[in-house]
Amino acid sequence: MGRRYLGLWWLFLVLLAAEALAAEETATAAVVPGPRRHAYAAMMYMGTPRDYEFYVATRVMMRSLRGLSADADRVVIASLDVPPSWVQALKDDGVKVVSVDNLKNPYETQENFNSRFKLTLNKLYAWTLVSYDRVVMLDSDNMFLQNTDELFQCGQFCAVFINPCIFHTGLFVLKPSMDVFKNMLHELAVGRENPDGADQGFLTSYFPDLLDQPMFHPPVNGTKLDGNYRLPLGYQMDASYYYLKLRWSIPCGPNSVVTFPSAPWMKPWYWWSWPVLPLGLSWHEQRREHLGYSSEIPMALFQALLYIGVIAVNRLARPSLSKLCYNRRMEKNTMSSLTTLRVVAALSIVAAYLIPFFLVPRTVHPLLGWPLYLLGSFSLCSLVISFFLLHPLAVLTIWIGLIGTLFVMACPWYMNGVVRALAVFAYAFFCAPVVWASLVKIMSSLQTLIEREAYRLGEPNQTVEFTKLY
Repeated sequence: MGRRYLGLWWLFLVLLAAEALAAEETATAAVVPGPRRHAYAAMMYMGTPRDYEFYVATRVMMRSLRGLSADADRVVIASLDVPPSWVQALKDDGVKVVSVDNLKNPYETQENFNSRFKLTLNKLYAWTLVSYDRVVMLDSDNMFLQNTDELFQCGQFCAVFINPCIFHTGLFVLKPSMDVFKNMLHELAVGRENPDGADQGFLTSYFPDLLDQPMFHPPVNGTKLDGNYRLPLGYQMDASYYYLKLRWSIPCGPNSVVTFPSAPWMKPWYWWSWPVLPLGLSWHEQRREHLGYSSEIPMALFQALLYIGVIAVNRLARPSLSKLCYNRRMEKNTMSSLTTLRVVAALSIVAAYLIPFFLVPRTVHPLLGWPLYLLGSFSLCSLVISFFLLHPLAVLTIWIGLIGTLFVMACPWYMNGVVRALAVFAYAFFCAPVVWASLVKIMSSLQTLIEREAYRLGEPNQTVEFTKLY
């Protein structure tokens, strides 16, 4: 009898284990994701001076979408000449890369054509992503504040009017269709009107009646809409709106996506964009959180060590540096010598402030970029001071003024952007006389130096000759 009970007990355990195993397999099968029906897409092409910066911006945007738990694929439409290492990095981030040939732009000969928009028509390839029901097409200069998956409920074409009459193509929703794509290629071939020769002008011409369409409001039951719709402004908040009030106050739609349709050299990923543009720091915080700065840190550390070395060597060799600049031979033309000396000294000061600016890695974090620039300019200014025997405070006036400017612009207690602009203007107004006085001080120091050297030789009416810098 005991053996019978023991056998029944073992049978029960086996059945229980089999049931648990079946439940686990069912649960595992339930969580295995199938093909996704939606995608966030961006494009990438080569041929501009800022290709690397846009590559970094694309990676940051795609990683931020992953961080917001977007329930959609992330796709990059990349031209065939994009470096393989960049493509592999995107794939490692979980992004699907679709390689395409560049579309020929038939508007290159227009008078108002800007060459940096030559390949933006590659954006039309978004209509070829027919494995998806809906695609949200993005520019790389978008910064997501929250999940926007409700956009996939929009119709065949939806976009935001950040301009009262022209919609913006930095973000739009589309229903992929090869028929639409082929028709667009036909319109390109026959020369459809395009005001700017770029994707913006072509799409506004292709969808001319979007302004008359209803506003998009996502259905609460999750169904997809048909037709074309205008998107609320909250899906493409122009950064300039923020700079007016230093806060977001967009009344229509969720405040979800920030766009930066500014000058190319003032995009938020450049280290100098902050504190000139306050939102630059917000973008870099997203990069720090999602991507990091491993590609820029080694160069930044090398430059910092180099500048510290320059300061140390200059400190040790300062008594003898001026001997490299002047000799004891007299110059017949005193005015010519003085003019030459002033020009060379002025150019050296300008170079001391400009060279470090161009050497700092352009996409490094502003809180690292600005200190690195200030360290570099200080080190080169110290060389100029030693070579020309100039007054240190006069040469470093601009350097001190830059630090003050950063503090004035970065101050977080302004009521709005107008007050901030007035504060910057007032600071510049009061600093201008100080900068001018420092310039006069530098020029007078050079003249005094020449007269002193001439007097030492017993010929006060002549000057020593300015020779080469070694």
